[in-house]
Amino acid sequence: MVMDASYTTTFTFLLFMSLPLSNVGAQTQSQLLARIAPGSSLSPGSSDYKSMWLSPSGQFAFGFYSQGNNGFAIGIWLVGKNKMNSTIVWTANRDDPPVTSTVKLQFTMKGTIILTDQQGQQKLIVNANTRASSASMLDSGNFVLYDNNNISSIIWQSFDHPTDTLLESQSLPCGGKLSSSLSETNHSTGRFQLNMQVDGNLVLYPAYIAETSWDAYWASDTVSANVKHHLYLKSTGLLQILDDSSDSSLIKILNDADEDQQETGGNQTIYRATLDFDGVFRLHARHVNNGSDKIIASFPGNNPCEVKGFCSLNSYCTFKDDKPLCNCLTGYKFIDANEKTLGCERNYSKAECRAEKDGLAFYDMVPMNNIVWKDHPYFETEDILSEKECSFACLVDCNCWAALYEEERCKKQGLPLRYVTRTHEADDSPAAAYIKVGNGSIENWKGNDTLFYPQPPLITSTKAVVHIIIVTSIFTALLCSAILISIHYVYKIRVLRYKRLTDTGNLGLNEEVTLRRFSYNELKRATNHFKEELGKGAFGSVYKGALNKGKRLIAVKRLEKVVEEGEKEFQAEVRSIGKTHHRNLVRLLGFCVEGSKRLLVYEYMSNGSLGKLLFGDQRRPDWNERVRIALDIARGILYLHEECDAPIIHCDLKPQNILMDKFWTAKISDFGLAKLLMPDQTRTFTMVRGTRGYMAPEWNKNVAISVKTDVYSYGIVLLEILCCRRNLDVNVLEPEEILLAGWTYKCFIAGDVNKLVPSEAIDKNVMENMVKVALWCIQDDPFLRPTMKGVVLMLEGITDIAIPPCPNSNFA
Repeated sequence: MVMDASYTTTFTFLLFMSLPLSNVGAQTQSQLLARIAPGSSLSPGSSDYKSMWLSPSGQFAFGFYSQGNNGFAIGIWLVGKNKMNSTIVWTANRDDPPVTSTVKLQFTMKGTIILTDQQGQQKLIVNANTRASSASMLDSGNFVLYDNNNISSIIWQSFDHPTDTLLESQSLPCGGKLSSSLSETNHSTGRFQLNMQVDGNLVLYPAYIAETSWDAYWASDTVSANVKHHLYLKSTGLLQILDDSSDSSLIKILNDADEDQQETGGNQTIYRATLDFDGVFRLHARHVNNGSDKIIASFPGNNPCEVKGFCSLNSYCTFKDDKPLCNCLTGYKFIDANEKTLGCERNYSKAECRAEKDGLAFYDMVPMNNIVWKDHPYFETEDILSEKECSFACLVDCNCWAALYEEERCKKQGLPLRYVTRTHEADDSPAAAYIKVGNGSIENWKGNDTLFYPQPPLITSTKAVVHIIIVTSIFTALLCSAILISIHYVYKIRVLRYKRLTDTGNLGLNEEVTLRRFSYNELKRATNHFKEELGKGAFGSVYKGALNKGKRLIAVKRLEKVVEEGEKEFQAEVRSIGKTHHRNLVRLLGFCVEGSKRLLVYEYMSNGSLGKLLFGDQRRPDWNERVRIALDIARGILYLHEECDAPIIHCDLKPQNILMDKFWTAKISDFGLAKLLMPDQTRTFTMVRGTRGYMAPEWNKNVAISVKTDVYSYGIVLLEILCCRRNLDVNVLEPEEILLAGWTYKCFIAGDVNKLVPSEAIDKNVMENMVKVALWCIQDDPFLRPTMKGVVLMLEGITDIAIPPCPNSNFA
């Protein structure tokens, strides 16, 4: 083996010679001779012996290996007969992009290994947090750093930071996990993980999910209430689960002994246990002499279709000719035809579903045979007695996208559809599966409130046609006369109102608003001298009133600060709300301008504010109601941002400014802080407005604001709706729960969003998706936040939702 001069130094040589000969065995001598001195370096563009540090036997190497197109990564590999036969067993910073051939890796006396690029930028690869005397690539496959004060004491080792592989004599501790690689050639973090759980069970899961029993696809069944366990790979090739007690008692052996090892004896085989990219945990054996590799054991087996999530969302897996194949469910298409394991998306438009007739008009149920579904249904019943009834029940259910009739039970699945396999034999699948797919009516639907129904039959009788023409002509004449009379009187009334408005002072509203103008005395009588106060804000109070002898209830907002900010608020409210009309916005009915008096008249919301509903002592909305309310609010904001003549920024979105009508429909109110943008503007500067806790970070930076400030506020409101608690709450059990946004991110990363809504039956898939939407909305950088259109699409399940980064300001 060729040795680089940096492998040994005068220091290590003298150190070795000074040790008592009786204390240095053959292995110690080998390790000392192979120790790497501080100052040693590697470069990927150099010859092999300058791009890697080999173990004494040459079986393992630490250094640069090829990754991607002309790129390199830093890791440890089991050296093969040639480069193509080498096996990566550990990667440093595995999710970093590949580096170029111009970088340099250097081992420092400070106990660090640093990567430096051509521009001098440095990145930490290994940090022992204390000074190191040397490093070694051991024959076990463990890369170690030794203490500066005690040359036999290891201060850092790669065995403590496994990626996807365990080597001989390596443990996976309690709470530890292995994460698969993304593919055979890409060693970034992949889609599966092996967890050594604190309950003692070793479990395989898809990554980035809640880690429930429904998501697990293999387990060791070694649950223990009192003793923690760890996984250990013996040098004989046995995978063992041991307890964490001092004597490490054996709990379970996961595989049989290697027969070849028993026959040949000696140290002819190198074992490794790897969570492969396909989600199968395999025990491999590499024969040293001939370099051959064989599989000793596989968990859950050699069929990747048994792995939940091997074929991603809205697709199914088939195992044919010893190979897994991913295909889309009926009505779906591949997201990327070149990467079929990424899953599928709908190949038709989704119609807004509001009632069971929508399902009948827009969707069909298509049967698929030989389907096996391993996901937990959101609904299951024995009351439905046939396949046909089960299919119809899904068709008229807005939340259902697939139905299974199995063992006289009807099961409904919501989006995304996952954990689906298809067998080749009908006997293997007693379940009847039906997939909801769009029919041609969806493509013709233009978003009207009415549905498309068959046209009435044509009338061909001549006599009937004549009668229809006569009746239609008479009706048309009467209608035209009525319209002309109405126009005359309306014109006279409008002219009179115009004159009255200009007499009291021109506020610039004449060309923009066609609202009813009230006198102050009218509103005083309507509110019984402003007797019943509904609420109070920064610029005035809101009172309950009635018009038409009590037949129509109204809410009257009396502005109290009209000198400066009140005047601006009044103009903003009248200009913006007066031109808006949406089912999720509170409607402005009129206004009053008399001298210094400024009043606004709204439709009355009988069920109060969302804040009272969520945080009050009375009945709180159930899960389905909260999901509907969240979508209602999102649609209202989308209208303000993208469907008005000019986009409107609300600026003070919070539960107290969202009101509930008699049908419990959420409606956005209080446009007193609204900033009306001109059509050619996307951002605007304004004074700091809004309510603390709901304000986006850019409010405090004196920078331009945009519609993304409302997106941030919506994200906070969405979290409060999901959890039925305020964003800031000091009356909690643990300090980390005080700030809801920060605690939500911690629960999401830990895969335990159920903590946010304890003791409540929820749809876990929907909950996790809504949490991801909220976390995207509250990102510090406005450019990372989605638009409200994107928010609505994600909430409706039309677009997939990526994993959000940490919203840093919400951990302050």
